[in-house]
Amino acid sequence: MSTLADSSRPAIAWIGLGIMGSPMSENLIKAGYQVTGYTLEKEKLDRLAAAGGTAAGSIAEAVRDADVVITMVPASPQVEAIAYGPDGILENAKQGALLIDMSSITPQTSVDLAKNAKEKGIRVLDAPVSGGEAGAIEAVLSIMVGGEQADFDQAKPIFEALGKTIVLCGPHGSGQTVKAANQLIVAVNIQACAEAVVFLEKSGVDLAAALDVLNGGLAGSTVLTRKKDNFLNRDFKPGFRIDLHHKDMGIVTDAARNVGAALPVGAVVAQLVASLRAQGDGGLDHSALLRAVERLSGAQV
Repeated sequence: MSTLADSSRPAIAWIGLGIMGSPMSENLIKAGYQVTGYTLEKEKLDRLAAAGGTAAGSIAEAVRDADVVITMVPASPQVEAIAYGPDGILENAKQGALLIDMSSITPQTSVDLAKNAKEKGIRVLDAPVSGGEAGAIEAVLSIMVGGEQADFDQAKPIFEALGKTIVLCGPHGSGQTVKAANQLIVAVNIQACAEAVVFLEKSGVDLAAALDVLNGGLAGSTVLTRKKDNFLNRDFKPGFRIDLHHKDMGIVTDAARNVGAALPVGAVVAQLVASLRAQGDGGLDHSALLRAVERLSGAQV
């Protein structure tokens, strides 16, 4: 498939082509951006090339001529690995480039990255997303951004090719703080849905009918809309893995402790996520919290 890039738009380097990164980078290509990508898996580079992008052989090669560098990797250690060092983004991107980190990491990692990048003449936005794989594919993500207003304004057209709700939340690290709150809400919501599913089934209620009517009232949510089929079909193919939500629950509980905010329900759900991961389900979708409730309720899963 060939896509005609608009030469008047900034050239983009995309680092990290996973479950989220691949469809997001492809949406930028569809929007007319020239995208050069790098990741460790050759098949994902092949996918990018097939979509009209350019595969690079290294981070340095990908970012060298880019006006905007976008990163989407699992956690803080991976962000630090691709950003720093002689082969990293900060040593190889051109001065004046805009680095947009869309990973979900600790707020402090984002603050440190912005400070270190500034010394190299590189601007930074932290811009984590919510919406999962489906939101990435459909380009309807919620994007929460931390950084300078001028940099946000420059990046806005890029964000608009990726999502629908795009908000500058404050200075560097603010996007990550809001994302941590998002992950808290999502985890608690999934846990509540999972408990309701087990309760309904054990009560002999038609589960599909019950979830439909619940989702039409105050109990309705984007989580229930997106995960209803997962619950009904016990389909836990990863859209967002338990491993990653475990990482995010660690971020929010640590950040909350640092500012003196109590998370009594969140702390319990964090332990339930950790327990599910310890039982070998870390690679499953976070809707697999249902499996933990079933085990607690005496089911063999």
